Amino acid sequence: MANKKKSEDNLKGTFYAVMGVGIFVILVWVYCFNLFIDRF
Repeated sequence: MANKKKSEDNLKGTFYAVMGVGIFVILVWVYCFNLFIDRF
């Protein structure tokens, strides 16, 4: 039972980490895309 709880906490932490990285990548992509559009 304790192992299951530990596993769920680990998965939740991984999920938040992936979401954070994904949001960061999207923000960087949008910033670069806006720079590209502004040039033309």
